[in-house]
Amino acid sequence: MKNDQMPAGRRTFLRLGLTLATVAAVRVAAADPAGTPVRPGGEPPGTAAGPQARTETGGRGYRLRPMTGQGAPRFVPAAPPVRTRPFEALPEAGRDAMVLSFDDGPDPRYTPDILATLRTYGVRAMFFVCGEPAAGNRDLLREMADDGHVVGNHSWSHPMIPALSRPAIRDELGRTSEVIERTLGTPPLWYRAPYGAWNRNSFEIGAAMGMEPMAWTVDSLDWKRPGTATVVRRVERGAAPGAVVLSHDAGGDRSQSVAALRRYLPALIEDGYRLTVPHRS
Repeated sequence: MKNDQMPAGRRTFLRLGLTLATVAAVRVAAADPAGTPVRPGGEPPGTAAGPQARTETGGRGYRLRPMTGQGAPRFVPAAPPVRTRPFEALPEAGRDAMVLSFDDGPDPRYTPDILATLRTYGVRAMFFVCGEPAAGNRDLLREMADDGHVVGNHSWSHPMIPALSRPAIRDELGRTSEVIERTLGTPPLWYRAPYGAWNRNSFEIGAAMGMEPMAWTVDSLDWKRPGTATVVRRVERGAAPGAVVLSHDAGGDRSQSVAALRRYLPALIEDGYRLTVPHRS
C-alpha cells in the first residue's frame, strides 16, 4: 500500500461523516435562510429586543438613561407598531360594547360629578387628561384609576400637534405621561391628539413612549354647549357596536356634559349596550 492511499473501510467512514455534516448544514440554512446571526439571548438583531427596534427616544423618551456604572440597565419593552392612523372603533370588543371617553380634564368642577355618575351605574370609561390640570388635581387621577377607568394622555397644554416640532411634541406628551406615571405608578398606554389633529411625528413619538392612538366615532360636540337634549340625542343616535363616544369634562362650562351623561348612560344600558374600555396587555 502506498503512503497516500487508505483502506476502503476508512474511506467509506469518512464519506459517511461528510454526508451527515452536509445534511446538518442544509437544515440550519433552511431554518434561517438569511443566515441571520443570533444574539446570546436568542433574539436576532432588529427584532423586538434588538437595537433596531429602539426608537430615537430609547423607549420612553421622557426618562433619563441610567448613568454608566449604576447597575444593570432597565429592561425597556418594545414599542407598539407605529400606526398611520388612530384607532377609531373597537369591533373586537363585542357586538354589545361601546366606549365612553372624556377629554381635557380633570376639572374639580365637573369631573367628580361624571365619576359619580359612572360609579352609580358600574361603568368604566376613558379619560384623556391634559398635563397642566392633571398636575394640580392628582387626587382626581387617583379616583379615576381606583374606579377602573383608563387614564390616557391628551398632551400637556392642548396645542395643535401638527404645528409643533418633534422636540415640542415629545415634551407635550412626555411631561403628561410623567405626571400620570408618578401619580398612578404606571404610564399611560393610550393617547389622543388635541382636536383629533394627528401627524406622522405624533404617531412615532407616541409609539416610542409605549402608547397607542385612540380617536372616536361619535362626537357629542358638547364643548359647543348646544343644550343637554342635543348632546343626548347625538350620543344615542351614534350608538353602535364598538363605537367610541367623545365628550369633555373640562375646558369650559361642562354642566351640559354632566347632565347629558346622567340621561344617556342609563338609556344605553337599557338598550343592551355594555359600556367598557379597551384592554392592552
